[in-house]
Order: sequence, then structure tokens, then C-alpha cells
Amino acid sequence: SRRVNETATFFTVTTLPGALEPRGEGFKAAAMVRLMHSMVRFNILRRMKSWDKSVYGIPVPQVDQMPAGLIDVFLLAYQMLDEGRTEFTAEERARVEFSRYRCYLLGLPEDLLMDTPQGIVDIMNARGASIREGFDDKTCGTLVRATLEAYLPPDQKLGHRIFNALEKRLARLVLVKHFLNGDSDRAREIGVPVGASEYAVAAVLFPYIAAKMALYRFALSVPGLRKMADRRLTARIRRLLKRYGHAEFTSNAEAYRPAVPATA
Repeated sequence: SRRVNETATFFTVTTLPGALEPRGEGFKAAAMVRLMHSMVRFNILRRMKSWDKSVYGIPVPQVDQMPAGLIDVFLLAYQMLDEGRTEFTAEERARVEFSRYRCYLLGLPEDLLMDTPQGIVDIMNARGASIREGFDDKTCGTLVRATLEAYLPPDQKLGHRIFNALEKRLARLVLVKHFLNGDSDRAREIGVPVGASEYAVAAVLFPYIAAKMALYRFALSVPGLRKMADRRLTARIRRLLKRYGHAEFTSNAEAYRPAVPATA
């Protein structure tokens, strides 16, 4: 749960006003995340014999961050292509450039940060195609299940327990819809079943979330309401960061262990 909250902290703090400017909160967090991942790669290459540099080369910096850093614009690009659109609107372009710059700060080479709908879809699909085919339940399945079952709130208060239970159900549906192509049978096979309770929660909460987003979007478009809405959203982000707790962004090489022991 600590690592999940740290990841959420990074992506949340970068949305604060001015956070990605030099010496801003998000800029500093990106430097810490980049250093932590560099340490992870260094220790894996140094200690584990299962990665043959002569065959695989050096891991591309932060390529593991591509899905998290670009998932929103990836889904946007897919939707645009389905609609027959090839040009971003001004608002969409702002979202794309924000995500690209954030990933650039994390260490992703610009060659992997496409700026057109087709380019974004192509590079993300190319990344997916480069991953070993198949699903190793011992590693991949365990990671997926552990992430979805992690208790993320800072305490066991009733409100936090209710929030955690609802959030898990929504997370399962998002996983099935966006990453398993809506295949609920496949979700059950990997130990993440979705049922009536998940759909019931979604039927209530998704419209509520969509309505709040639409309300804020409207307020931000009205000059007389923009500043008030911006202050309110910033305050909500601050409260969310407080709930996530302090992110250390550290890595302990002594705790590493290979999923499959290396042969002698």
C-alpha cells in the first residue's frame, strides 16, 4: 500500500498550480522518482543474472512509467481515432503536453513521447508488443491482486473503510473495461472477479463523479467562477495528498528477490 500511495502522491502533486516549474513540488518529486527507479535498475543489473545485457541491452529509462504517465492521453487518442478525429482541441493539446512534460521529467526519452493521436496509440501499442507474451500468474497476477486488495486509507475509521470498499469495486471495473477489453471471464481467471455489487456501485457513483466533473469544468470556463473553483480544487488536492501521507520514494536493494530463482 505504501508504494501505491507514493505513486498516487506523485501524479497528484504534479497537478498543483506551478508544481512542474523548476523547484516546484512536482518537479522535485519527479527528480526523486527518477533517482529511485535508476537505483532499482542499477541494482537489478548488478545483482541478478537473469537479465543478459548482451541480449536485452540496458532498460529504457522509465519505460515502465509509460502506462501510468500516458494512460489518460492514450485513451483520449483512441477515442479520437474512433471518432475520425486527428487533431487535438486546445484543451486536449494542453492535457497531452502536460502528460508529455511530466513523463519527460521522469526520464522518458522524447522519442517515446508522441504528440499526435495516431503516434500516441502506435507507441503505446509498440510498447505492449515488446512485453513478453503471456500472463505469469505467480508474478503478474500476484501484483494485480495485491494492488487491488491493498488498504490505502491512513486509518480504520468507518468513513475510510467505506471509501476503500467502494474504491476497490470501481477499480475492478476500470481494470476490466480498459485493460481486459471488458472480458469479465478473464478477470475471474486472474482472481479479480466483478459481479453485481461492482456494477451497482458504479451505477451510483460514476454518474455522481461525472456530474461533479462537469460542474467544475463549467465553473472553470466562467470568468467569475474560475478563481473560486480553482481554489476549491487545489484545496481538495491538498487534502488528498495529506491522506496519502508523506512519500519517501526510496528503494531497498537488500529486499529485492527474483520472481524465479536464477539457475546456477
